[in-house]
Amino acid sequence: MQSPNSERRRDSGGDGGTTPSVIREVNKGIEDDRVEITPDSAVVQSVGGEGGQEEEPPAGAWTVGEAPAKLRLMISRRWSSLTGRSPHPGRLESPAARALKGLKFISKTSDGEASWTAVEKKFDELTAGNNGVLTRAQFAKCIGMDDEFAGALFESLARRANIAGADSITKPHFKEFWDLIVDQSFDSRLQIFFDMVDKDADGRISEDEVREIISLSASANRLSNIQIRADEYARLLMEELDPKGLGIKVESLQMILLQGRSESSAARFDKKRNLSKLLSEKLRETEGGVVWRSCSNLGYFLADNWRRVWVMAAWIAAMAGLYAYKYVQYKNKAAEFAVMGHCLCLAKGAAETLKLNMALILLPICRNTLTWLRNKTRLGAVVPFDDNINFHQVIAIAVVIATGIHTIMHLACDYPRLLHASQEKFKPMERAFKHRPRNYWDLLKGCESLTGIAMVVLMAIAFLLASPQLRRNELKLSKLLKKVTGFNAFWYSHHIFIIVYILLIVHGNQLYLTHQWYNKTTWMYLAIPITLFIGERLIRTFRSSVEAVQILKDPIIYPGDVIALHMSKPSGFTYKSGQYIFVKCAAVSPFEWHPFSITTAPKDDYISVHIRVCGDWTRRLRAVLSKDRRAESQQEDTFSFPKVLIDGPYGAPTQDYKDYNVVLLTGLGIGATPMISVVKDIINNIKEIDREEDEERKAVEEGRIRGSSKCKKHVEFKTRRAYFYWVTKEQGSLGWFNDVMNEAAEMDHKGVIEMHNYCTSVYEEGDVRSALIAMIQSINLAKTGVDVVSETRVKSHFARPKWRDVFKEIALNHPNSTVGVFYCGPPKPAKQLRQLARDFSRKTTTEFEFHKENF
Repeated sequence: MQSPNSERRRDSGGDGGTTPSVIREVNKGIEDDRVEITPDSAVVQSVGGEGGQEEEPPAGAWTVGEAPAKLRLMISRRWSSLTGRSPHPGRLESPAARALKGLKFISKTSDGEASWTAVEKKFDELTAGNNGVLTRAQFAKCIGMDDEFAGALFESLARRANIAGADSITKPHFKEFWDLIVDQSFDSRLQIFFDMVDKDADGRISEDEVREIISLSASANRLSNIQIRADEYARLLMEELDPKGLGIKVESLQMILLQGRSESSAARFDKKRNLSKLLSEKLRETEGGVVWRSCSNLGYFLADNWRRVWVMAAWIAAMAGLYAYKYVQYKNKAAEFAVMGHCLCLAKGAAETLKLNMALILLPICRNTLTWLRNKTRLGAVVPFDDNINFHQVIAIAVVIATGIHTIMHLACDYPRLLHASQEKFKPMERAFKHRPRNYWDLLKGCESLTGIAMVVLMAIAFLLASPQLRRNELKLSKLLKKVTGFNAFWYSHHIFIIVYILLIVHGNQLYLTHQWYNKTTWMYLAIPITLFIGERLIRTFRSSVEAVQILKDPIIYPGDVIALHMSKPSGFTYKSGQYIFVKCAAVSPFEWHPFSITTAPKDDYISVHIRVCGDWTRRLRAVLSKDRRAESQQEDTFSFPKVLIDGPYGAPTQDYKDYNVVLLTGLGIGATPMISVVKDIINNIKEIDREEDEERKAVEEGRIRGSSKCKKHVEFKTRRAYFYWVTKEQGSLGWFNDVMNEAAEMDHKGVIEMHNYCTSVYEEGDVRSALIAMIQSINLAKTGVDVVSETRVKSHFARPKWRDVFKEIALNHPNSTVGVFYCGPPKPAKQLRQLARDFSRKTTTEFEFHKENF
């Protein structure tokens, strides 16, 4: 069926035209003040119905965003006369321009003279040594199109310029090409795209030509599966657009490009009006002066971070109090202060905070304790357990600062003052030393100094290798240095702290100036945290060694280097969706444990994890598990999988999803793993609710019970709506969880889960390089219900999500609700999502609570 918009276009015979009757109707509407325009969107509607009641928009009503050129011009003038300013740029687009963005050929460029100036400069650079002639091979680089599509585009533009067959062009021809590329006319861009496909220029597209452009599109978007099945999809497209076998004409191509882009006018009217109101709220400036806005922002900050604030405030207050106490204590020691002065006070104050932080730094990594506190107590309401690693890192910074102050004050200030003190001043301190130090070495060779220096060296190594750049191998280093950096180096070097804590206890027991046991407080600070930490390690050792898990089937190695391990569930092993476990494989390393999110639901009879190969340990694991390695064994029938131990489960932010009626689950790449467990759990709960409802219905029909009530599971299961957004780089990644995707699509007959997959290797919708992929996707989904990109029943979107629009939709769909936003992935997108959650919580009636996994 031909779209209304394209029908109007053909009637007008030009781009953006309209019929005289439409113009007369619009003129009448403007004269009667029947045009309502808001800052975000303008809608043509009747606002003066009988009785002063607002009328619903008629079935054929247009939003101004759909108005053709002359209508947009009239509304623009009307807007200017009413407000004294121009409409918001980009609000008066035609539907074709909005649907296709004109079938744009370049991802990022600005139209007009500015863009030509930049491209002309590039042209001059590329042709400097070629007498001002641009070759076909250089054309792609000049316009910024770095794929094979540039060649097809070059041929199409050359045919239009009547220079077909040319392998090079001069600047005048290139300017002509450029004007066509940036032309905003829908008809012009559509014709160029058609010419790109129509290689023989006969005005019709054959199946061979369709196959070629599909293959080209698949290659440009790194969609290998579509490239392999190009023949099949070419036939599919021809059946839809050319049932008579005469070839596809430009009108048919236009129809399919615009198909499915329009919603009903009434629904579109309401949606735009609501979105406009929401955006206007967002953009409205906060009333009041600078002081008022600052106070308001502070209030928002405290509301968002009050748990972090009070913990940090209590920690800083404890350090400040201990530092001040120790400073005053040593200032009041007349003999010591007379010799070493404030240097000693500063060193001892830093030492006291160092003892506190060396005790506290162990607590955030006592994962069993934190999981128990999260699950069994209400402390999670006031303590931000999700920030345990961040707090561990902040304490580490405080340890570095205190260590620096303590060491410098002693070595650079206290020791020289001791050596240069007069005999009279030193005499009261003779009780602290067996003999007066004769030189600097006498002070350094003491137990207190040697243990202190050893601790500083070991801590420096551990802290250096724990830095993100070295831990993730982000720096360009020599092969030798790369061998002593990375995650393994970080993991092993952190165990140096076993030696550090032993030295710290010895150091604290051999102080020059403190002799009474009750004043030697280092062991008092460390006793409970070290006992707790040792207990945690013993629990891990005991729990994991009691029953080794079995690998149930051949590990699957997916595209993108992801290993799926399916393991038996140990007896008594219980967990919540979103939690994680530690995995150890002795065949890879006898000591290393690595954390991975569980990708099964609690009621599944097995445990699975998906492991992305990105380091030494994971690479060795892949080698151990690979089928090729097993095939080398002469006794393959007797081959057994390597022994695998697991430890856990441990608490994570995503496990709290059940606290919310509405959840937004977002995962980037392998960060989807905890969200997949949640999706599976929701599916299992839907199944159980359906089963209980069926049993209850059957009981009512058989007369065993009277009436019906909400099933037990329905009452227990709080989540009523889940939005899942998964963003990944390549098509192959979408196969990691295809069984879950299909089951979610098939089971979700109640509309509980809304699934969205985004493949960032594909050019955004509207780009000429992805246009045919979008066509095939729409046709195949309509016919078979299967998406051609993910090869599941969940439709894949192109490029990255527009997160602001995602939050808008959820805010509109769930007013006066609290939405749990759960994210797992790289840190950069987390900042954007956290900020959007704050913005929409402040400016709408929907509250968004953001939770981030430590990735």
